[in-house]
Amino acid sequence: MYDITPVREDEFDALAALWEASVRATHDFLSENDIAGLREAIRRTYLAAVTLCACRDARGQILGFAGVSGNKVEMLFVAPEHRGRDVGRTLLEHAVTAMAASRLDVNEQNQQALDFYRHLGFRVVGRSPMDGQGRPFPLLHMELARPGG
Repeated sequence: MYDITPVREDEFDALAALWEASVRATHDFLSENDIAGLREAIRRTYLAAVTLCACRDARGQILGFAGVSGNKVEMLFVAPEHRGRDVGRTLLEHAVTAMAASRLDVNEQNQQALDFYRHLGFRVVGRSPMDGQGRPFPLLHMELARPGG
């Protein structure tokens, strides 16, 4: 149904735009200043720091993307118009099976994402009161539940 492919550096602007659209649709706890600052960090630093994969349609359009570092999904974003169409599930399953990811963090205020990750077999194993930039946006640390665990 979808193709999962690597991402080229010349696609980083498109990923940053998709990231912003996704965040605006799902992260209502972030201010305009938060989004503006994070968008620059996403584009200039974070995308280059992870192994990226994109979920594409038959025309090659990027519908969503994920970034993995080590065994951790560091980012997973889906274009708002493609939410609910298995893009996120396809990306997460690829990250787990092809990229050996078994951990991730999710903003505590992002209930839809928390429910999504739980539905796909992740469980909360910890909490941090601040996000990775030291802001008061708590993170829930999740890991893939083991059978019987």
